[in-house]
Amino acid sequence: MKFIVSSTYLLKQLQVLGGVINNSNTLPILDNFLFDLKDSKLTVSASDLETTMSSTLDVESDEDGSIALPARLLLDTLKTFPEQPLTFVVEENNTVEISSNHGKYALAYADGNEFPKSVELDDPSTTTIAGEILATAISKTIFAAGNDDLRPVMSGVFFQFSTEGLTFVATDAHKLVKYTREDVKADQVAEFIMPKKPLNLLKGILAATDDAVTIEYNDSNAKFTFENSVLVCRLIDGKYPNYEAVIPKENPNKLTIDRTQFLNSVRRVSIFSNKTTHQIRLKIAGAELNISAEDIDYSNKAEERLSCDYQGDDMQIGFNSRFLTEMLNNLNADNVQLEMSLPNRAGILTPVDGLDEGEHVTMLVMPVMLNS
Repeated sequence: MKFIVSSTYLLKQLQVLGGVINNSNTLPILDNFLFDLKDSKLTVSASDLETTMSSTLDVESDEDGSIALPARLLLDTLKTFPEQPLTFVVEENNTVEISSNHGKYALAYADGNEFPKSVELDDPSTTTIAGEILATAISKTIFAAGNDDLRPVMSGVFFQFSTEGLTFVATDAHKLVKYTREDVKADQVAEFIMPKKPLNLLKGILAATDDAVTIEYNDSNAKFTFENSVLVCRLIDGKYPNYEAVIPKENPNKLTIDRTQFLNSVRRVSIFSNKTTHQIRLKIAGAELNISAEDIDYSNKAEERLSCDYQGDDMQIGFNSRFLTEMLNNLNADNVQLEMSLPNRAGILTPVDGLDEGEHVTMLVMPVMLNS
């Protein structure tokens, strides 16, 4: 088998696929890319058994064949080439020879048939969504997903599709993000939990594409098809917690404030907070918000005053500054609203502006107990 391909074009595709490969694989074959050549189309795949991704490239060739090439070695070599055509030729002695303008490089290959086959989805449901919308939905929610191996359902993002719209939810029990699109609808109701790794891969690729993404899914797997790529992954098994039950409905105290100003203040004050609790205190009275933090062990403390728009009773509430910073960072509004009921009930953060028609973001952050 022999084919000719542009070095930078191949590198670009392989760098994306390289994100699938784990640093330590149980099966040695998974340290390779699968090259499958058919009718001058080269399909390159990478897998970690849970997630398999493949891209199809146009190459010059009139042969067919399938081989597995070492991923790390190939990527390291391709990174050093300027743009030029590379010729790959499979030799008799189980090596592939790559010829560039200036040299020849031989690397051992494995039989392509040893590579695990991608899962075929039986009787899947299908939804099509714009790549940009899916990328936004992922980046708005994924940071809130948990890392707890004991609660695997919370370590992914919950996809909820219905004829009214699409909802994406992530939570780690301390913070929760719900992202809804009413301008995109599915044909039938479906729910599944996507693991983080394939979502991070999709987020990176889809941010740069205008293409539509076709999502096919059944009870155990999901398949994303876009441009010249396909990603198949195993879903997280289990029932997602009832997140609607934890979002407080009655929140009479409403604080509206400039997002950047609030974020910068929280960042500065939190430097002086306790290094284990990261606790900051918000004291709201009239049109003034007082943000303070104290680390008693080291006698460090800080306090800032901001003007805000506030309707409600005077109150004091404590938050973990890291969660608040992450959430404010993830919104691109000029002004945000923080709704609260009591100092021991969750606060709800929403953007006041900067959203598309039919787009909604609700962020919930649990308070921390204040030591008076």
